[in-house]
Amino acid sequence: MPGYASLKAEMQLSSVLKSSVWIGALCLCAHGQTTTPGTVAAPGESKGLPPRISPAEYQAHAQVGAFTIAAEFTGHSIATPQGNTLATEDYLVVETGFFGADGARLKMSAEDFSLRINGKKVPLPSQPFLRMASSLKDPEWEPPVDKKSKSSLNTGGGGQGQNDPPPTPPKMPFAERRAMEQRVQKALLPEGDRALPVAGLIFFQYGGKTKGMRSLELIYDGPAGKATLKLQP
Repeated sequence: MPGYASLKAEMQLSSVLKSSVWIGALCLCAHGQTTTPGTVAAPGESKGLPPRISPAEYQAHAQVGAFTIAAEFTGHSIATPQGNTLATEDYLVVETGFFGADGARLKMSAEDFSLRINGKKVPLPSQPFLRMASSLKDPEWEPPVDKKSKSSLNTGGGGQGQNDPPPTPPKMPFAERRAMEQRVQKALLPEGDRALPVAGLIFFQYGGKTKGMRSLELIYDGPAGKATLKLQP
């Protein structure tokens, strides 16, 4: 039966095409989901921070060839251009600035910096933003009130027993966390060949308290030359 065979072949072809379209749609969806909860969005170009009026506006500054490097230690706190202060318990933050003559340019990289604490022989290397992003916190963030739980407590029901484990700390919603990470990401020290002045943040992994610091030295070893800036712990 030629007619039946032809019809059967068309039906099989139609089924294959539908499957291909469905698989293609799934692939596109998967490709579009480049970020997942707990991860930072795809990195964009860092704009850095607005440079201060002069190097003297920072805690320390040093002349390196035709350039001046300035820096200020902010501990575990991160001041963003938006005006709010974020925190990271596992990293130290240094705001750096590069200054030069009109029209001067310099190749920037956070990898040119290291941080020596209390005179230790081996200084801490700078760390990439993607590594420290998960440690960011907003001290002013408050979780939304759970009306159901609040009502249960007011009526005396659903109380926590003495042997019950402590409740899980609330997590910041993904959209809010991503926005917070992107604010810090834009404040990073810009990378590559840049027109001066330029300023931005660099990070060093350190979970200890700053109260125990007796001395703090920011070490630069890059295209401009070498310099050591003594910061205030």
